[in-house]
Amino acid sequence: MDTSYIWHLLYLHRKKSLAICLLLAMLAPDLRAQSSMKYRRIHLEDYDDKPIRYGFFFAAPATRFNIKYSDAYVSADSAHQLYSPSKVGFRVGFVMSTILSEHFDVRVTPAVSLYSRSVDYNYPGGTSRKEVRESTWLEFPVLLKYKSKRRMNSRMYLVGGGALGIETNVRRRETAGASRLLTKNRDLTVEYGIGFEQFFEFFKFAPEIRFSHGLVNLFEPNQGNTANIGLQKLRTHTVTLYLTFE
Repeated sequence: MDTSYIWHLLYLHRKKSLAICLLLAMLAPDLRAQSSMKYRRIHLEDYDDKPIRYGFFFAAPATRFNIKYSDAYVSADSAHQLYSPSKVGFRVGFVMSTILSEHFDVRVTPAVSLYSRSVDYNYPGGTSRKEVRESTWLEFPVLLKYKSKRRMNSRMYLVGGGALGIETNVRRRETAGASRLLTKNRDLTVEYGIGFEQFFEFFKFAPEIRFSHGLVNLFEPNQGNTANIGLQKLRTHTVTLYLTFE
């Protein structure tokens, strides 16, 4: 009886051993996967704890005029087509951000922008001319920023707000006998965009696309300029790629 009892114990032990081996075989892939995962360091962990943050940016704005034609344009015998093509400019500025809550910031991004906007005139018979307005603007956008939850070293964000623009100087290029295109030197715009933040060891990099729509009619009627008889309103429209470093 003792001998049979000992073999019975060994039989139970073999069953438990087999069960343990099967369990280890099932867990082995997970264990290998966990061991193969590399540690990812979280950069600038205390970044969102700072009440005020600073940075700078470079930007490439593609800008043009949105044209509204006057009633005289339909009956005018001069230009039969007026349009404003998009032209790429340059912008550089600074960023100052302050925290409102976990997901909201206020951003002020004063900048200097170099623009070249034009109105092209096509006449019957194939002739044409172009009024180019090259100018430098000081711009003061104030934006509300909504940022998503941070995932390791990256997150998305949205911005929206307004900007005041002040023209500081202007260069007009004109063909012989053409009158100058006159515009106002103050502009107010609505701005909104989307961006992506990537945190590195010593700084944060954020590419952003922002859209801007002018609210002010910049066109200044010139009574002596019959070529501009078809124009009633000129409002700015700009799409800008920002590269921000903070």
